Amino acid sequence: MTVRPLVKPRTLVWLGLATALVLWATAAGLGAHVFATALVASVLPLPIYLAAALWLDRFEPEPRGMLAMAFLWGASIAIVAAGLVNQVMDASLGENVSSVFTAPLAEELLKAVILFRFYWRKKTEFDGIVDGLIYAAMVGLGFAFVENIDYYGRALIKEGPNGLAVTFTLRGIMAPFSHPLFTGLTGIGLGVARQTHRRWVRGLAPPLGLLGAIGLHATWNAGASMGCVFFVVYAAVMLPAMIALLTVAAFSLRSEGRLIHTYLAVDRERGALSDTEYQTLCSVRGRLHASMTALTHDGWAAWRRRRAFHQAASELAFHRHRVADGDEPADAAIEADWVNRLLDFQTR
Repeated sequence: MTVRPLVKPRTLVWLGLATALVLWATAAGLGAHVFATALVASVLPLPIYLAAALWLDRFEPEPRGMLAMAFLWGASIAIVAAGLVNQVMDASLGENVSSVFTAPLAEELLKAVILFRFYWRKKTEFDGIVDGLIYAAMVGLGFAFVENIDYYGRALIKEGPNGLAVTFTLRGIMAPFSHPLFTGLTGIGLGVARQTHRRWVRGLAPPLGLLGAIGLHATWNAGASMGCVFFVVYAAVMLPAMIALLTVAAFSLRSEGRLIHTYLAVDRERGALSDTEYQTLCSVRGRLHASMTALTHDGWAAWRRRRAFHQAASELAFHRHRVADGDEPADAAIEADWVNRLLDFQTR
């Protein structure tokens, strides 16, 4: 039985080809040697940023196909369309004005497209704030990955290795979280809308989140265009905003833990879960400890089984939650499938 909605492989293929075409066009504009150097600078820290974003996805890991789709959307359609809009606006208004007033609007709207698509069409995989933040991080990292190649390449051409080093420090080390942070506000808005029972909140939260993303992006661009003001904006706006977003993520994870505590209680009561397993499943720390214990004591296969057990428990709890909230019809077959998977892992 297929429970999780899957992204069509051809969609990923088309987005992958689109990303490859964007990279080819960037290489043609920069030259092969400059492009290769800029590509390496953009790729090297990317696994760290991806791992940091995905670490937040502790209770119900999102489908890999959807994560890949979000990343490739940011790296292809969103950045190309935004680039075309920015070129037109730069010519009409001037680069400084465009970067503050039109670039944030175009970029955040285009990055948000994939988030709204998931929100409307993949409801079983968009349960709340944490999911919104994860998908936003993926599309933001995809966008920044390609954008950074262009910035690094132009810095290398204009100012040589020193210019590349300065640009890499600013974009790759000090503020690699900028695009995920901006778009994260849109993800939070959609996540709040998914979790609330109030109709007016459900209607207002997504546009307010998007407006917040545009506003924060505009503030960042304004600071970057005014020399030393950049550091003021970085310290007074960006870092506090990032801390606030991480705080929201932490509280949202605790909320997900309480959700699992509520909806797996029946399995503990009937003996499908022991008290120890039940408490482990409701805690990020407990899950991490159980996974690491499985890995260090019994190896990779045991770690994979433990992760799959955690996944099955989360899917069961979130399915029950969606049914209770009326966001998903009750389905005895889905319920039985996840319960059986839970029992199967318990008997191994």
